[in-house]
Amino acid sequence: MAAMGLALLVMILYSGLIEGYLEGMERNVLDLEVGDLQIFAQEYRVDPSIYTKIDDPQTLLDRLDEAGFDAASRLLTFGLVAADEASSGASFRGVNVARDALVSDISNQLDRGHWLDPGEPKGVVIGRRLARTLDVDIGGELLALTQDSDGSMAYELFEVRGVLLGISDSIDRSGIFMVQESFRELITMPEGAHQIIVRRPGDLDLPSLLQKVEGLAFGLDVKTWRQLMPTIASMLDAGRGAMVMMGIIIYMAVAILILNAMLMAVFERIQELGVLKAIGFGPLSLFGLILIESGVQTFFAIIIGLAFGIPGILYLASAGIDMGMLAGTSIMGVAMDPIWRAAVHTRVFTTPIIMLVTIVFLAILYPAGKAALIRPSEAMRHS
Repeated sequence: MAAMGLALLVMILYSGLIEGYLEGMERNVLDLEVGDLQIFAQEYRVDPSIYTKIDDPQTLLDRLDEAGFDAASRLLTFGLVAADEASSGASFRGVNVARDALVSDISNQLDRGHWLDPGEPKGVVIGRRLARTLDVDIGGELLALTQDSDGSMAYELFEVRGVLLGISDSIDRSGIFMVQESFRELITMPEGAHQIIVRRPGDLDLPSLLQKVEGLAFGLDVKTWRQLMPTIASMLDAGRGAMVMMGIIIYMAVAILILNAMLMAVFERIQELGVLKAIGFGPLSLFGLILIESGVQTFFAIIIGLAFGIPGILYLASAGIDMGMLAGTSIMGVAMDPIWRAAVHTRVFTTPIIMLVTIVFLAILYPAGKAALIRPSEAMRHS
């Protein structure tokens, strides 16, 4: 019982922490940059160009609104940015401030300063590494240079309004966010959008979202976040697979212990089991007796594991583990939260319990079969 209870406790805490880690990484990908799904003009992802755009984004956004999806358009281009004597490559992103808040949490990821305000069209928010490269801070001036829609050079002065926390490598190094009106003035593009980010309701799975949006965005390139970032998607799947494998390894060790303990319990009681068989207990009755004993032990082991596991996982979910050394680091371009928090949902408890019960049942089959096949005459003479 102690071994089973300890194994269950370890697996609850382990499952909660791994699920929290994987969900946190997925949440960072979806909430801060990619969304659940993105829409582009055909060939834009192959050859990004300011001329390859969605011609009538507002009509599509209205359709998505009617279908119950949160969506926002963005304008994208590349160029240079300079401050004093420093310069760097930059990726400019024009956002609709009101709509973007529906699909992205990036407005809440500021290290200092404020997010974009349509009332201050010359204010921009930049990545933290870019701010360090250019040696600028809040209130500093930036000169943005890029290509105009007519092919000429476009340039404009902007003021740094905010500096972001670590989001991703690309945003940290070169990201510059500005309101769409300023972006359109910069490159002289009064219409169109390069990207539309879509978020799904909580009760809709990703394949269903893709199918529905493809029907609304006919002729456009529609991709889920898993298609846009297959390496991260594979890593998350592998992480969940590794969690199951770890559970199997831990419970296999518990199964060996249970097998040994129940075999000892059978051999120590061979004479008593022989008497039971002699007075009328059949093989199935003895088999069931051993199963019931194991079931009772497993039940109390589950109670013990949950009694310690529930408070433990709740603490790890609220306080978390301070991994301060991870601050500012990223995995595959995705920023890591320095506070590692566990996830708390039904699967964190049910999966370890189901695995424990399954392993115990398999481990007990041999001792129970041994007891069922005991011959009364031989068992009562056993010493």
